[in-house]
Amino acid sequence: MHTLRVTRGKFVWLLCLVLIAGVLAGVRILEGELGDTGIPPAPGSPSRAQVEQLVGRVTILDARPHPGGYERGCSKELSCVFGPAWTDETDAEGGRDDCDTRNNVLARQLRAVSFRERDRPCTVMAGELDDPYTGKKIEFSKSRASEVQIDHVYPLAAAWDMGASRWPIDERRRFANDVAVNLLAVSGKANSSKGDRTPEKWLPPNPAYHCIYAVKYLTVALQYQLPVTAGDREALLRVAEAC
Repeated sequence: MHTLRVTRGKFVWLLCLVLIAGVLAGVRILEGELGDTGIPPAPGSPSRAQVEQLVGRVTILDARPHPGGYERGCSKELSCVFGPAWTDETDAEGGRDDCDTRNNVLARQLRAVSFRERDRPCTVMAGELDDPYTGKKIEFSKSRASEVQIDHVYPLAAAWDMGASRWPIDERRRFANDVAVNLLAVSGKANSSKGDRTPEKWLPPNPAYHCIYAVKYLTVALQYQLPVTAGDREALLRVAEAC
């Protein structure tokens, strides 16, 4: 019988190899859990396969067209192409309930909501927002209403360019007030930074929300038969890699 002899130097060398292998394995596991951003997706986020499946169903355009004619304002000299802001006169969910769209979204999304007594439960006076775009908590007060804004996940100007300019006005009004699909109460600063940019050029500052945002964006696109650009497609697929 041969006895295996391990010298002290060999033992130390083998131990180092084992430790290095363990560290590398841990790094690989961590990378798989956190993705490229180093921040794990929010609880309940969709999987990579779910995002990629939606990307595969949406129509792709090489670039965003610019047909012109987009005017959101409703004064006499403007076209009011999506109808008056936050109108209740729409067949979208929550429409014709004697409460405007903005307050409907706030009531749905905020916690610890308080209403103005004379038109309860419509005008939201205060509440707490867990802002999906920044990951921060915002104390909402009607006296500082601009701190919380209502975002169109698929921006109105982008929708106009990508096909909504050919829709009838009733369909555009529905799109602009669809509380079930396209609207989110978010940080006013984050919403202002987004403007009318699409995923190729803007994603929420909170990386943990990217997977959910990608699914919401694609869901709106599919429901309203709106395309996304090739650049958007690549951005959304990059998001999917971390989901």
